Formats: sequence, structure tokens, C-alpha cells
Amino acid sequence: MKTASAGTVESMDCIVTASEADPGSGVTVQIAGASAARFGSAMRAAVLSVVSKMGITDVTLSVQDNGALDLVLQARTEAALERLKGGDVA
Repeated sequence: MKTASAGTVESMDCIVTASEADPGSGVTVQIAGASAARFGSAMRAAVLSVVSKMGITDVTLSVQDNGALDLVLQARTEAALERLKGGDVA
């Protein structure tokens, strides 16, 4: 199974790990970290919006949050997904 990640463990950042999922299994998002209890639903919506825009239907995403803003979370999600697809993302 292919896996790719983006981000750091620094404060105000997050690590997003994307893994291939079986065809037809859908999108799974797991969120952990300091802000997950309070902002988990908003974070999930931010991640799912990126997945939807990229047209990905089967993937497992794991987010380890350290206080990242939505913009950072979305950028890390996009980078992890592009790396998973084999795209060139720094």
C-alpha cells in the first residue's frame, strides 16, 4: 500500500498522511492532536473539501494536528495527496 505525508510536528503545523484505499471504500479521515476535540468537525470539512476538489474517491487520511490553521491543513492535505498520486510537490 502506498503512503505519502506532508507537514511537520512544529507548533502551528500538522502532519497529513495519505494512504491508498481499496477501490470503493471511500474516504476515511482520522484527526488527532491538540485542536481535534474542539475543531474536529471544521478540520474534517477542510480536509474533505480538498479531497473533493482533487476528485479523489478512495483514500485514508490521518491528521496529527499541532494548532494548524485551515489554510495550512488544506495545503498539507493537498501536498500529501499529490505525493501519493506521484506528483512533484516540494
